[in-house]
Amino acid sequence: MPVHPLIAARFPLIADVLPGTPVEQLPEAALAFGLPYGDYRAPAVAIEDTAVDGPHGAIPVRIYRAEDRGPDARALLWAHGGGFTGGDLDMPEAHVVSMELAARLRGVVVSVDYRLASDAVHHPVPVDDVAAAWDWLVGSAERLGVDPARIATGGASAGAFLAASAALRAVAAGRPPASVLLAYPAIHFPTPAVEDATAAVLRTLPSALRFTPGVATAIFAAYLGRITAIPAAESPGLADLTGYPPVRIVVSEFDDLRGSGELFAQQLASVGVTAALTVAEGMLHGHLNIPPTEALPEVGRSLDFLAGR
Repeated sequence: MPVHPLIAARFPLIADVLPGTPVEQLPEAALAFGLPYGDYRAPAVAIEDTAVDGPHGAIPVRIYRAEDRGPDARALLWAHGGGFTGGDLDMPEAHVVSMELAARLRGVVVSVDYRLASDAVHHPVPVDDVAAAWDWLVGSAERLGVDPARIATGGASAGAFLAASAALRAVAAGRPPASVLLAYPAIHFPTPAVEDATAAVLRTLPSALRFTPGVATAIFAAYLGRITAIPAAESPGLADLTGYPPVRIVVSEFDDLRGSGELFAQQLASVGVTAALTVAEGMLHGHLNIPPTEALPEVGRSLDFLAGR
């Protein structure tokens, strides 16, 4: 199907925006591109801000507890996206997604505010933060009232890379997550190509929505501080995936990074790991930054899929 017409109707708002423009530098019209498509009602979830210790200092986290959770509930550690250099606990991909997944899981979601890549911060600092938050969550299972055998990890876009990388560490340490939940993941560098029909539609999108080779290179250069000597053991697309937990992957139909999620599913299956994948029809990269409403049912369907519903 084509790009969802409600989303396509907003393309003129970002027609002149350059790729990678920081949010604080966007014109007011461009900010309207990300507004909800209809009324959004938050689920019944209790929210608590705290911090956990990590190797680089305190790590802010936000805890979401479904009000209807039962004893020994499921839990999830969630990492937002933002190209490794942006994003925070308040963005919809962190805050709204965490509320929605907590409600769908009838459990607990912990959203981690990992350190962002900068001139002074590169690998492994962001994944160190995610891994430390994972260890804290597992160690806090009894206090949070969750089943330690039913704790998953996951993330979106660059956060999916970090969550998948932290899962590699957890597997090596003998404490693997119950599952790994990934939304439109950026798992590989260079980015795998997409099918010709998808590529043709992508070429019609505003440049601000594209992850061209140059944009993808800049993103990973920011994270690694280089584009060579890529750490294979902690790069999910390069690592040995034997013994990896079951994975659920949502890819957006019209996304330059779609090929990364699809290839990762193939890589997992090649070593006998269960990998379920779904395509969010008519959606662009980052579609979980849109709160779920009746106007865009694919957003809710993606959340249901990640929650295993």
